[in-house]
Amino acid sequence: MVFPELLAYGDLGLWLLRLVVGIVFLVHALPKLQKPAAMAQGMGWPSWSVMLLGLVELVGALSVILGVYTQVGAMLLSLVMLGALYFKISKWKTPFTAMDKTGWELDLLLLAAALAVLLTGGGS
Repeated sequence: MVFPELLAYGDLGLWLLRLVVGIVFLVHALPKLQKPAAMAQGMGWPSWSVMLLGLVELVGALSVILGVYTQVGAMLLSLVMLGALYFKISKWKTPFTAMDKTGWELDLLLLAAALAVLLTGGGS
């Protein structure tokens, strides 16, 4: 191990991961709640489902950011990302990386981050 003294800051690292995951989901939840019709048109979904998705993202994000029911929030966000991956890979045939649109590589990264928070509790 090159920097064993840094292991003492593991909780800080998990807290930072938890904070960033929550902020990313919060930023993505707000447009779904503010302009559901526009988001629904772009996604090909009914407006109510986009509102529901935005609400789940908002609740999960706030839970993770505030550290209140962190694992429940992280589970919600993990389920959102599993759904996103399903649609991008199976329904929309999105490549892993895409030049003209978002690939699913960042969705996979967010799933892994949300699962890390779920499995660790996100630090203190």
